[in-house]
Amino acid sequence: MAVGIIHLDKIEKSYFMGKQELKVLKGLSLDVYRNEYLALMGPSGSGKSTLMNIIGCLDSPTGGKYILNNQDVSKMDDNALAVVRNKEIGFVFQQFNLLPRLTALENVALPLVYAGINRKNRTEKAMHLLEMVSLSDRAQHRPNELSGGQCQRVAIARALVNDPAIILADEPTGNLDSITSKEIMEIFNNIHEKGNTVILITHEEDIALHAHRVIRLLDGQIETDEKKKNALASSD
Repeated sequence: MAVGIIHLDKIEKSYFMGKQELKVLKGLSLDVYRNEYLALMGPSGSGKSTLMNIIGCLDSPTGGKYILNNQDVSKMDDNALAVVRNKEIGFVFQQFNLLPRLTALENVALPLVYAGINRKNRTEKAMHLLEMVSLSDRAQHRPNELSGGQCQRVAIARALVNDPAIILADEPTGNLDSITSKEIMEIFNNIHEKGNTVILITHEEDIALHAHRVIRLLDGQIETDEKKKNALASSD
């Protein structure tokens, strides 16, 4: 059987408060395949945020194995995880996480600074991505001069700047009105059509409709795993 770009095998995650163990993920196994469009859902306390942090190499499991794009990342230290994370995964957050003193262009280019790319090349790349999300005319504006939807477009462009295989979006429309949310989801649909694996963490059923596969968590385990024929995103 084919192993996915993300392969989770019996993943466990516990947190300890003194001697008391709180089990959040309880032997969860999951494969996500290249160019899948997946929504991860579940009530508060179901483990979806913990699972997102593990998938995104922001945290390590306490048990089980995680293979990301043929690399075993389950036992990596923080520095090694950071290298993998920066190369393989682009993040989009509900709160945008833009640096307020930087322009839209500088925010998008920032990961390329850490990657050691020279100013000319990173400016060209960042500008190209701002054009892709229809924001090239706002390149020199700072976050406080942009609307919420525009800030999220900047965040999406920044997530794409290192050419990651996987886009991980945590409640990407949580702070946006319905019209802006629809525009943002169109961008994610386009990103998926260009070949990226897209994982949305959401509690909104209408947002999950864009995905081709919906996984629902309950009490640290997968409750349902459903492939959808009526996704709003166009299928291959």
